Amino acid sequence: MEYQYPIDYHWTTDEIVDVIKFYEAIERAYEKGIDRDELMAIYRRFKEIVPSKAEEKTLCGEFEDISSYSAYRTIKKAKSASPGERISMK
Repeated sequence: MEYQYPIDYHWTTDEIVDVIKFYEAIERAYEKGIDRDELMAIYRRFKEIVPSKAEEKTLCGEFEDISSYSAYRTIKKAKSASPGERISMK
């Protein structure tokens, strides 16, 4: 896809890379599916960088506006899934 991911320029390079990995994981859930455990590990790292619910909601809302992929619905589905399950948002 051709769009810019929402990021905070105060983050370190490593943090930016990890947040982009989170957005890419959400994309994979929609495009071909992703392992629930992998997604949750990526999400836990995202939450270390973005601990605020308000900031998470803002960033994920911006991501959904530009990509049409809902991080909220994807993570909600992953949280209710069993370990080892594949998450597909198709």
